[in-house]
Amino acid sequence: MSASPTRNLWDTVRRTGRARGGSRHRDVQGSAPRAAVLGAGDGLLTNVSLVLGVAGASASGPAVRLAGVAGLLAGAFSMAAGELVSVRAHDELMRREIDVEAEELRTDPEEEQRELAAMYRARGVPADDANTVARILSAEHAIALDTHARLELGIDPDAVGSAGAAGVTSFFAFAIGAILPLFPWFFLSGVGAIVASIVVGALAACALGATIGAFTGRGVGRTALRQLAAATVAAGVTFAVGTLLGTHAP
Repeated sequence: MSASPTRNLWDTVRRTGRARGGSRHRDVQGSAPRAAVLGAGDGLLTNVSLVLGVAGASASGPAVRLAGVAGLLAGAFSMAAGELVSVRAHDELMRREIDVEAEELRTDPEEEQRELAAMYRARGVPADDANTVARILSAEHAIALDTHARLELGIDPDAVGSAGAAGVTSFFAFAIGAILPLFPWFFLSGVGAIVASIVVGALAACALGATIGAFTGRGVGRTALRQLAAATVAAGVTFAVGTLLGTHAP
């Protein structure tokens, strides 16, 4: 026998009330995972382009190493500072909106309950059920605030990120991505170092793309090829420009 509509309604309300625990979904809004992916990708693309661009102009090991290390440090600090500022600003904006919603719930709970019922009706819930759900969820301030934040503001209160964690993660992720194409130049120089840097950069790009594909479920091969294509274009253009400038240098 199928469950009654009333029982289904109560199940929905209970699930909403305990939504914070036991979710099987990944935290795709968290600042640290996003910073890690973006940092590693940016570090790899930035330094493989920089290293090969300088190598195209001059395959001198010291020159490439200096440029690569400078690019690694400058990029890592820039990424960390950017993440720190942007994530903190975003979090402060989210917290401000949640505070405004909390004040509205305290000063005019009836209007907020009607607003919540209207949001459920707009999602196809019958009017009587929408009113019942809104009344139950509005009975407790914390649950009402959580529900309004998610439905009205599109904010997950539990997903407010950590600016410090995002900055640190971004710094080290960028540094790891950036060191890979530079690594062969600590042991080699000339054409051998260029070839090794290309191979390491290509393998790293595929690995990063495959990791993103596995995380998102979009397909490992597809995202690996996409990342490889981006790295190939970036490195190819800068190497060609470096070669051209190096050839015409006085």
